[in-house]
Amino acid sequence: MTSHRPHHVSLSYLCLACAMALVGCYVGFSKLLVVVFPIFLLAWLRFGIAAVAMASWIKPTPTESPLSPHDRRLLFLESFLGNFLFSICMLFGVAMTSALAAGVIMAAIPGVVAILSAVFLRERIGMRVALGIACAIGGIALVSIVRHEGDASAGSLLGNLLLVGSVICEASYVVIGKRLTGNVSAKRISALVNLWGLVLVTPFGIWQALQYDFSKVSISSWGLLLFYSLAASMATVWLWMTGLKHVPASSAGVFTVLLPVSAAAVGVLLLGEHFSVVQAAAYSLALAGVVLATWPGRSPVVSTGV
Repeated sequence: MTSHRPHHVSLSYLCLACAMALVGCYVGFSKLLVVVFPIFLLAWLRFGIAAVAMASWIKPTPTESPLSPHDRRLLFLESFLGNFLFSICMLFGVAMTSALAAGVIMAAIPGVVAILSAVFLRERIGMRVALGIACAIGGIALVSIVRHEGDASAGSLLGNLLLVGSVICEASYVVIGKRLTGNVSAKRISALVNLWGLVLVTPFGIWQALQYDFSKVSISSWGLLLFYSLAASMATVWLWMTGLKHVPASSAGVFTVLLPVSAAAVGVLLLGEHFSVVQAAAYSLALAGVVLATWPGRSPVVSTGV
């Protein structure tokens, strides 16, 4: 068993890296989609497309135990906070600000995970993590108070506050997800969490769908919606949950550095956003905060039970 562990860990690292890179990409691309679709309709279509794609993942594997009431509650919370509320806050926030600002704010996820762990799990926040949180706050402050030329929405306070809300939701998702991976397969978690998201957003989605003219949507927008749906609801959840099985949470958090990097790449290379000196400073603070908050310290080897 021990001879296969390095192989498992390497694949897990790859899964975690791909998951965070995809999150950053779809955060950036959602800037294009919120121009085409109303927010609730976009979220509803996303969950619906993913529900069809993941229909075969809902059934338990032969080795899985039946879901306990505790697991069911965790799955609902996982979806309500990390899927439903995250999507709504993120989409409304991105519509009011820039992909670059979204990337900086999303980089605060590891710091918020540490804060939630301290509050709810009584875990101690060390000096390095505290410095990481301070860097993340500094980066968010920079993109929130400065308006950039040619982009009046880049400093939208409401948009940035909504993105901060999405960060809190995503951090809750990470904490809850680590508890779930011990009892439920990654595929089934992905499918059930997405299904709950579909149920929660359906009333709002139908309301906006009845008033929307679908004939004006281009083929490229439908293609981008398909990518967003599969990446946000299917690929990233499965990749992240798969990676968490063999990697401690402290190590997994390091890979969230790829989220702001990929969001910035989409914003600059594909959306034509300008990377100013102030934004460069904000990104430097944000990335420093990610590394400080998540880089594994010297500690005993933790057994994964695999």
